[in-house]
Amino acid sequence: MSSFRTLDQADVKGKRVLLRVDLNVPMENGKVTDATRIERVAPTITELAGKGAKVIILAHFGRPKGPDPKESLRPVAEAVEHTVKRPVAFAEDCIGPAAEAAVAAMQPGDILCLENTRFHKGEEKNDPAFVAELAKLGDLWVNDAFSAAHRAHASTEGLGHKLPAYAGRTMQAELEALDKALGTPKRPVVAIVGGAKVSTKLDLLENLITKVQGLVIGGAMANTFLHAQGMNVGKSLVEKDLADTARRILDKAERASCAIILPVDATVAFHFQAHAPSQAYGVDAIPADGMMLDVGEQSVERVKGAIDDAATVVWNGPMGAFEMQPFDRGTVAVARHAAARTKAGKLVSVAGGGDTVAALNAAGVADSFTYVSTAGGAFLEWMEGKALPGVEVLRQK
Repeated sequence: MSSFRTLDQADVKGKRVLLRVDLNVPMENGKVTDATRIERVAPTITELAGKGAKVIILAHFGRPKGPDPKESLRPVAEAVEHTVKRPVAFAEDCIGPAAEAAVAAMQPGDILCLENTRFHKGEEKNDPAFVAELAKLGDLWVNDAFSAAHRAHASTEGLGHKLPAYAGRTMQAELEALDKALGTPKRPVVAIVGGAKVSTKLDLLENLITKVQGLVIGGAMANTFLHAQGMNVGKSLVEKDLADTARRILDKAERASCAIILPVDATVAFHFQAHAPSQAYGVDAIPADGMMLDVGEQSVERVKGAIDDAATVVWNGPMGAFEMQPFDRGTVAVARHAAARTKAGKLVSVAGGGDTVAALNAAGVADSFTYVSTAGGAFLEWMEGKALPGVEVLRQK
Protein backbone atom coordinates (compact mmCIF):
# COMPACT_ATOMS: atom_id res chain seq x y z
CA MET A 1 0.00 0.00 0.00
CA SER A 2 3.02 2.29 0.13
CA SER A 3 2.12 3.65 -3.32
CA PHE A 4 -1.23 5.04 -2.08
CA ARG A 5 -1.95 7.76 0.44
CA THR A 6 -4.10 6.44 3.30
CA LEU A 7 -5.75 7.90 6.39
CA ASP A 8 -2.59 7.06 8.33
CA GLN A 9 -1.00 10.04 6.56
CA ALA A 10 -3.93 12.43 6.94
CA ASP A 11 -4.41 15.06 9.66
CA VAL A 12 -8.20 15.34 9.80
CA LYS A 13 -8.88 16.97 13.17
CA GLY A 14 -11.17 19.97 12.68
CA LYS A 15 -10.94 19.57 8.89
CA ARG A 16 -13.83 19.32 6.43
CA VAL A 17 -13.42 15.87 4.89
CA LEU A 18 -15.29 15.13 1.65
CA LEU A 19 -15.79 11.37 1.91
CA ARG A 20 -16.86 9.59 -1.30
CA VAL A 21 -18.61 6.32 -0.50
CA ASP A 22 -20.87 3.88 -2.37
CA LEU A 23 -24.43 4.17 -1.05
CA ASN A 24 -26.05 2.74 -4.19
CA VAL A 25 -27.94 0.18 -2.11
CA PRO A 26 -31.10 -1.83 -2.87
CA MET A 27 -34.31 -0.14 -1.67
CA GLU A 28 -37.93 -1.20 -1.35
CA ASN A 29 -40.78 1.04 -0.18
CA GLY A 30 -38.33 3.69 0.96
CA LYS A 31 -36.28 1.29 3.09
CA VAL A 32 -32.78 -0.12 2.52
CA THR A 33 -33.10 -3.89 2.03
CA ASP A 34 -29.37 -4.73 2.05
CA ALA A 35 -27.00 -2.55 4.10
CA THR A 36 -23.80 -4.40 3.13
CA ARG A 37 -22.26 -1.40 1.36
CA ILE A 38 -23.12 0.89 4.28
CA GLU A 39 -21.57 -1.57 6.73
CA ARG A 40 -18.40 -1.67 4.61
CA VAL A 41 -17.83 2.10 4.83
CA ALA A 42 -19.01 2.55 8.43
CA PRO A 43 -15.49 2.09 9.90
CA THR A 44 -14.11 4.96 7.79
CA ILE A 45 -17.02 7.24 8.75
CA THR A 46 -16.68 6.50 12.47
CA GLU A 47 -12.87 6.77 12.41
CA LEU A 48 -12.99 10.21 10.80
CA ALA A 49 -15.72 11.45 13.14
CA GLY A 50 -13.85 10.00 16.12
CA LYS A 51 -10.72 11.91 15.11
CA GLY A 52 -12.67 15.18 15.09
CA ALA A 53 -13.19 15.59 11.36
CA LYS A 54 -16.28 17.19 9.89
CA VAL A 55 -17.39 14.22 7.78
CA ILE A 56 -19.20 15.23 4.58
CA ILE A 57 -20.53 12.20 2.72
CA LEU A 58 -20.70 12.25 -1.07
CA ALA A 59 -22.51 9.48 -2.95
CA HIS A 60 -24.70 8.71 -5.94
CA PHE A 61 -27.92 6.70 -6.02
CA GLY A 62 -29.47 5.17 -9.13
CA ARG A 63 -29.33 6.79 -12.55
CA PRO A 64 -31.41 9.99 -12.27
CA LYS A 65 -31.69 12.34 -15.24
CA GLY A 66 -31.83 15.29 -12.83
CA PRO A 67 -33.26 15.99 -9.35
CA ASP A 68 -35.77 13.22 -8.57
CA PRO A 69 -37.32 12.61 -5.11
CA LYS A 70 -37.44 8.87 -5.88
CA GLU A 71 -33.63 8.86 -6.16
CA SER A 72 -32.96 10.95 -3.05
CA LEU A 73 -30.29 9.84 -0.59
CA ARG A 74 -32.36 10.99 2.40
CA PRO A 75 -33.65 7.50 3.35
CA VAL A 76 -30.15 6.10 2.78
CA ALA A 77 -28.70 8.73 5.13
CA GLU A 78 -31.15 7.47 7.78
CA ALA A 79 -29.80 3.94 7.25
CA VAL A 80 -26.24 5.26 7.61
CA GLU A 81 -27.24 6.89 10.91
CA HIS A 82 -28.66 3.56 12.11
CA THR A 83 -25.46 1.71 11.11
CA VAL A 84 -22.85 4.12 12.51
CA LYS A 85 -24.94 4.85 15.63
CA ARG A 86 -24.24 8.59 15.35
CA PRO A 87 -26.46 11.44 14.14
CA VAL A 88 -26.23 12.02 10.38
CA ALA A 89 -27.53 15.34 9.07
CA PHE A 90 -28.81 15.71 5.52
CA ALA A 91 -28.46 18.52 2.97
CA GLU A 92 -30.97 18.97 0.14
CA ASP A 93 -28.22 19.46 -2.44
CA CYS A 94 -24.55 18.53 -2.87
CA ILE A 95 -23.44 22.02 -4.02
CA GLY A 96 -24.73 25.58 -3.71
CA PRO A 97 -26.38 27.43 -0.79
CA ALA A 98 -28.09 24.40 0.82
CA ALA A 99 -24.85 22.40 0.94
CA GLU A 100 -22.72 25.39 1.97
CA ALA A 101 -25.05 26.28 4.86
CA ALA A 102 -25.16 22.69 6.11
CA VAL A 103 -21.35 22.42 6.02
CA ALA A 104 -20.92 25.79 7.74
CA ALA A 105 -23.10 24.60 10.61
CA MET A 106 -20.92 21.55 11.32
CA GLN A 107 -18.83 20.98 14.44
CA PRO A 108 -15.81 18.62 14.64
CA GLY A 109 -17.10 15.03 14.83
CA ASP A 110 -20.35 15.83 12.97
CA ILE A 111 -21.51 13.74 10.00
CA LEU A 112 -23.42 15.23 7.06
CA CYS A 113 -24.76 13.43 4.01
CA LEU A 114 -25.14 15.56 0.88
CA GLU A 115 -27.84 14.87 -1.72
CA ASN A 116 -27.26 12.57 -4.72
CA THR A 117 -24.28 13.83 -6.76
CA ARG A 118 -25.93 12.53 -9.96
CA PHE A 119 -28.72 15.09 -9.65
CA HIS A 120 -26.14 17.27 -11.47
CA LYS A 121 -24.97 16.52 -15.03
CA GLY A 122 -21.50 17.74 -14.05
CA GLU A 123 -20.95 14.65 -11.89
CA GLU A 124 -20.76 12.05 -14.65
CA LYS A 125 -19.14 14.53 -17.07
CA ASN A 126 -16.40 15.26 -14.48
CA ASP A 127 -17.10 18.91 -15.28
CA PRO A 128 -14.35 21.17 -13.82
CA ALA A 129 -16.92 23.78 -12.69
CA PHE A 130 -18.89 21.13 -10.78
CA VAL A 131 -15.66 19.73 -9.29
CA ALA A 132 -14.76 23.24 -8.11
CA GLU A 133 -18.19 23.67 -6.46
CA LEU A 134 -17.74 20.40 -4.57
CA ALA A 135 -14.13 21.21 -3.64
CA LYS A 136 -15.25 24.49 -1.99
CA LEU A 137 -16.98 22.38 0.68
CA GLY A 138 -13.90 20.46 1.83
CA ASP A 139 -10.29 20.69 2.95
CA LEU A 140 -9.39 17.18 1.82
CA TRP A 141 -10.93 14.29 -0.10
CA VAL A 142 -11.13 10.65 0.96
CA ASN A 143 -12.19 8.06 -1.60
CA ASP A 144 -13.75 4.97 -0.03
CA ALA A 145 -15.77 3.88 -3.08
CA PHE A 146 -13.68 1.30 -4.93
CA SER A 147 -16.85 0.07 -6.64
CA ALA A 148 -17.11 3.42 -8.46
CA ALA A 149 -13.35 3.82 -9.01
CA HIS A 150 -13.50 2.68 -12.64
CA ARG A 151 -15.47 5.84 -13.46
CA ALA A 152 -13.75 9.21 -13.90
CA HIS A 153 -16.59 11.25 -12.38
CA ALA A 154 -16.34 14.49 -10.44
CA SER A 155 -16.72 12.98 -6.97
CA THR A 156 -14.83 9.73 -7.74
CA GLU A 157 -11.79 11.18 -9.52
CA GLY A 158 -12.02 14.92 -10.24
CA LEU A 159 -11.76 15.98 -6.60
CA GLY A 160 -8.45 14.14 -6.30
CA HIS A 161 -6.87 16.81 -8.52
CA LYS A 162 -8.26 19.72 -6.45
CA LEU A 163 -7.79 18.56 -2.85
CA PRO A 164 -5.29 16.42 -0.91
CA ALA A 165 -6.49 12.87 -1.64
CA TYR A 166 -6.46 9.73 0.52
CA ALA A 167 -7.79 6.18 0.39
CA GLY A 168 -10.45 5.35 3.00
CA ARG A 169 -10.21 2.12 5.00
CA THR A 170 -12.52 0.16 2.66
CA MET A 171 -10.57 1.31 -0.40
CA GLN A 172 -7.32 0.48 1.40
CA ALA A 173 -8.53 -3.03 2.29
CA GLU A 174 -9.64 -3.61 -1.30
CA LEU A 175 -6.34 -2.44 -2.79
CA GLU A 176 -4.35 -4.56 -0.33
CA ALA A 177 -6.48 -7.62 -1.13
CA LEU A 178 -6.14 -7.10 -4.88
CA ASP A 179 -2.39 -6.72 -4.55
CA LYS A 180 -2.31 -10.09 -2.74
CA ALA A 181 -4.36 -11.62 -5.55
CA LEU A 182 -2.55 -10.47 -8.70
CA GLY A 183 -0.08 -7.70 -7.83
CA THR A 184 2.47 -9.48 -5.65
CA PRO A 185 0.73 -12.83 -4.99
CA LYS A 186 1.98 -16.01 -3.40
CA ARG A 187 2.46 -18.42 -6.29
CA PRO A 188 1.18 -20.58 -7.83
CA VAL A 189 -1.92 -18.52 -8.65
CA VAL A 190 -5.07 -20.17 -10.00
CA ALA A 191 -7.91 -18.07 -11.45
CA ILE A 192 -11.46 -19.42 -11.63
CA VAL A 193 -13.56 -17.68 -14.27
CA GLY A 194 -17.17 -18.63 -14.93
CA GLY A 195 -20.35 -17.05 -16.14
CA ALA A 196 -22.41 -17.15 -19.28
CA LYS A 197 -20.45 -15.49 -22.06
CA VAL A 198 -16.86 -15.47 -23.27
CA SER A 199 -17.61 -12.21 -25.13
CA THR A 200 -17.98 -10.27 -21.85
CA LYS A 201 -14.72 -11.63 -20.43
CA LEU A 202 -12.27 -11.60 -23.35
CA ASP A 203 -10.09 -8.87 -21.82
CA LEU A 204 -10.17 -10.70 -18.50
CA LEU A 205 -9.04 -14.03 -19.97
CA GLU A 206 -6.33 -12.36 -22.07
CA ASN A 207 -4.91 -10.60 -19.00
CA LEU A 208 -5.14 -13.59 -16.65
CA ILE A 209 -3.24 -16.05 -18.82
CA THR A 210 -0.19 -13.80 -18.55
CA LYS A 211 -0.51 -13.53 -14.74
CA VAL A 212 -1.61 -16.94 -13.41
CA GLN A 213 -0.26 -20.47 -13.51
CA GLY A 214 -3.67 -22.13 -13.85
CA LEU A 215 -6.99 -20.94 -15.28
CA VAL A 216 -10.22 -22.80 -14.56
CA ILE A 217 -12.97 -21.97 -17.07
CA GLY A 218 -16.50 -22.87 -15.97
CA GLY A 219 -20.08 -21.87 -16.56
CA ALA A 220 -21.50 -21.59 -20.07
CA MET A 221 -18.22 -19.90 -21.08
CA ALA A 222 -16.61 -23.33 -21.02
CA ASN A 223 -19.06 -24.57 -23.68
CA THR A 224 -17.56 -22.17 -26.22
CA PHE A 225 -14.08 -23.57 -25.54
CA LEU A 226 -15.33 -27.17 -25.76
CA HIS A 227 -17.08 -26.34 -29.05
CA ALA A 228 -13.82 -24.79 -30.32
CA GLN A 229 -12.09 -28.10 -29.59
CA GLY A 230 -14.60 -29.96 -31.74
CA MET A 231 -16.95 -31.19 -29.00
CA ASN A 232 -20.70 -31.41 -29.58
CA VAL A 233 -22.31 -29.28 -26.87
CA GLY A 234 -25.93 -30.09 -27.76
CA LYS A 235 -28.35 -27.27 -27.00
CA SER A 236 -26.05 -25.72 -24.39
CA LEU A 237 -25.52 -21.96 -24.41
CA VAL A 238 -22.53 -21.41 -26.71
CA GLU A 239 -21.00 -18.55 -28.71
CA LYS A 240 -20.05 -20.44 -31.86
CA ASP A 241 -18.78 -17.27 -33.55
CA LEU A 242 -16.04 -17.04 -30.91
CA ALA A 243 -14.52 -20.46 -31.65
CA ASP A 244 -11.45 -18.91 -33.31
CA THR A 245 -11.04 -16.53 -30.35
CA ALA A 246 -11.24 -19.44 -27.90
CA ARG A 247 -8.59 -21.38 -29.84
CA ARG A 248 -6.34 -18.31 -29.88
CA ILE A 249 -6.69 -17.94 -26.09
CA LEU A 250 -5.84 -21.64 -25.62
CA ASP A 251 -2.74 -21.25 -27.81
CA LYS A 252 -1.66 -18.08 -26.00
CA ALA A 253 -2.12 -19.82 -22.62
CA GLU A 254 0.06 -22.72 -23.76
CA ARG A 255 2.83 -20.33 -24.82
CA ALA A 256 2.55 -18.54 -21.43
CA SER A 257 2.76 -21.89 -19.55
CA CYS A 258 -0.71 -21.27 -18.09
CA ALA A 259 -2.63 -24.52 -17.61
CA ILE A 260 -6.24 -24.26 -18.82
CA ILE A 261 -8.67 -26.46 -16.90
CA LEU A 262 -11.93 -27.14 -18.73
CA PRO A 263 -14.80 -29.43 -17.65
CA VAL A 264 -14.44 -33.13 -18.46
CA ASP A 265 -18.03 -33.94 -17.52
CA ALA A 266 -21.27 -32.04 -17.01
CA THR A 267 -24.69 -32.18 -15.39
CA VAL A 268 -27.08 -32.21 -18.35
CA ALA A 269 -30.79 -31.41 -18.42
CA PHE A 270 -33.27 -31.14 -21.27
CA HIS A 271 -35.18 -28.16 -19.83
CA PHE A 272 -33.74 -24.92 -18.47
CA GLN A 273 -35.59 -24.85 -15.15
CA ALA A 274 -35.01 -25.57 -11.48
CA HIS A 275 -35.18 -29.25 -10.50
CA ALA A 276 -35.37 -30.36 -14.13
CA PRO A 277 -34.44 -34.08 -14.42
CA SER A 278 -30.69 -34.27 -15.07
CA GLN A 279 -27.84 -36.72 -15.35
CA ALA A 280 -24.07 -36.73 -15.78
CA TYR A 281 -22.35 -37.06 -19.15
CA GLY A 282 -18.76 -36.82 -20.29
CA VAL A 283 -18.23 -33.70 -22.39
CA ASP A 284 -17.50 -35.97 -25.39
CA ALA A 285 -20.98 -37.54 -25.15
CA ILE A 286 -23.45 -34.66 -24.68
CA PRO A 287 -26.88 -35.57 -26.13
CA ALA A 288 -27.94 -33.48 -29.13
CA ASP A 289 -30.96 -32.10 -27.26
CA GLY A 290 -29.21 -31.75 -23.89
CA MET A 291 -27.99 -28.63 -22.08
CA MET A 292 -24.91 -28.52 -19.85
CA LEU A 293 -26.11 -26.61 -16.79
CA ASP A 294 -23.33 -27.42 -14.32
CA VAL A 295 -19.91 -29.04 -14.17
CA GLY A 296 -19.93 -32.73 -13.23
CA GLU A 297 -18.32 -34.46 -10.24
CA GLN A 298 -15.09 -35.35 -12.07
CA SER A 299 -14.68 -31.72 -13.12
CA VAL A 300 -15.28 -30.57 -9.54
CA GLU A 301 -12.54 -32.93 -8.34
CA ARG A 302 -10.16 -31.51 -10.97
CA VAL A 303 -10.88 -27.96 -9.79
CA LYS A 304 -10.40 -28.99 -6.16
CA GLY A 305 -7.04 -30.46 -7.15
CA ALA A 306 -6.04 -27.17 -8.80
CA ILE A 307 -7.04 -25.30 -5.63
CA ASP A 308 -4.98 -27.72 -3.54
CA ASP A 309 -1.93 -26.96 -5.69
CA ALA A 310 -2.48 -23.17 -5.49
CA ALA A 311 -1.22 -20.65 -2.96
CA THR A 312 -3.61 -17.98 -4.27
CA VAL A 313 -7.04 -18.25 -5.91
CA VAL A 314 -8.82 -15.40 -7.71
CA TRP A 315 -12.47 -16.09 -8.56
CA ASN A 316 -15.00 -14.35 -10.82
CA GLY A 317 -18.14 -16.10 -12.04
CA PRO A 318 -20.05 -19.29 -11.10
CA MET A 319 -19.35 -22.80 -12.43
CA GLY A 320 -22.92 -23.39 -13.64
CA ALA A 321 -26.50 -22.12 -13.49
CA PHE A 322 -26.06 -21.75 -9.72
CA GLU A 323 -29.30 -19.81 -9.19
CA MET A 324 -31.27 -23.00 -9.99
CA GLN A 325 -31.03 -26.20 -7.95
CA PRO A 326 -29.53 -28.74 -8.44
CA PHE A 327 -27.27 -26.86 -10.87
CA ASP A 328 -25.61 -25.00 -8.00
CA ARG A 329 -23.75 -28.08 -6.78
CA GLY A 330 -20.52 -27.53 -8.71
CA THR A 331 -20.20 -23.89 -7.63
CA VAL A 332 -21.05 -24.70 -4.00
CA ALA A 333 -18.59 -27.62 -3.83
CA VAL A 334 -15.73 -25.55 -5.28
CA ALA A 335 -16.55 -22.57 -3.03
CA ARG A 336 -16.60 -24.70 0.11
CA HIS A 337 -13.32 -26.36 -0.81
CA ALA A 338 -11.60 -23.00 -1.38
CA ALA A 339 -13.06 -21.72 1.91
CA ALA A 340 -11.78 -24.76 3.84
CA ARG A 341 -8.27 -24.33 2.40
CA THR A 342 -8.38 -20.64 3.31
CA LYS A 343 -9.50 -21.34 6.89
CA ALA A 344 -6.70 -23.89 7.21
CA GLY A 345 -4.20 -21.13 6.33
CA LYS A 346 -3.15 -22.81 3.09
CA LEU A 347 -4.73 -20.41 0.60
CA VAL A 348 -5.22 -16.71 -0.11
CA SER A 349 -8.66 -16.46 -1.74
CA VAL A 350 -10.03 -13.30 -3.37
CA ALA A 351 -13.40 -13.26 -5.11
CA GLY A 352 -15.59 -10.59 -6.65
CA GLY A 353 -18.45 -9.79 -8.99
CA GLY A 354 -22.20 -9.79 -8.30
CA ASP A 355 -22.93 -13.40 -9.27
CA THR A 356 -19.82 -14.61 -7.46
CA VAL A 357 -20.77 -12.86 -4.22
CA ALA A 358 -24.30 -14.29 -4.49
CA ALA A 359 -22.89 -17.77 -5.09
CA LEU A 360 -20.52 -17.57 -2.11
CA ASN A 361 -23.36 -16.33 0.09
CA ALA A 362 -25.56 -19.20 -1.12
CA ALA A 363 -22.75 -21.63 -0.25
CA GLY A 364 -22.46 -19.99 3.19
CA VAL A 365 -18.72 -19.31 2.78
CA ALA A 366 -18.38 -15.60 1.90
CA ASP A 367 -16.97 -14.89 5.38
CA SER A 368 -14.38 -17.65 4.99
CA PHE A 369 -12.62 -16.18 1.95
CA THR A 370 -9.60 -13.89 2.45
CA TYR A 371 -11.49 -11.08 0.72
CA VAL A 372 -14.77 -10.78 -1.15
CA SER A 373 -15.16 -7.65 -3.27
CA THR A 374 -18.67 -6.21 -3.64
CA ALA A 375 -17.42 -4.01 -6.51
CA GLY A 376 -18.76 -5.44 -9.76
CA GLY A 377 -17.48 -3.41 -12.72
CA ALA A 378 -14.43 -2.02 -10.91
CA PHE A 379 -13.34 -5.50 -9.76
CA LEU A 380 -13.69 -6.85 -13.31
CA GLU A 381 -11.77 -3.95 -14.87
CA TRP A 382 -9.01 -4.37 -12.29
CA MET A 383 -8.81 -8.11 -13.14
CA GLU A 384 -8.60 -7.12 -16.81
CA GLY A 385 -5.45 -5.16 -15.97
CA LYS A 386 -6.98 -1.74 -16.58
CA ALA A 387 -6.02 1.39 -14.62
CA LEU A 388 -8.91 2.67 -12.50
CA PRO A 389 -9.16 6.50 -12.47
CA GLY A 390 -10.42 6.70 -8.87
CA VAL A 391 -7.45 4.62 -7.72
CA GLU A 392 -4.74 6.21 -9.86
CA VAL A 393 -5.52 9.66 -8.43
CA LEU A 394 -4.67 8.32 -4.94
CA ARG A 395 -1.12 7.30 -5.84
CA GLN A 396 1.75 8.95 -4.02
CA LYS A 397 3.07 11.76 -6.18
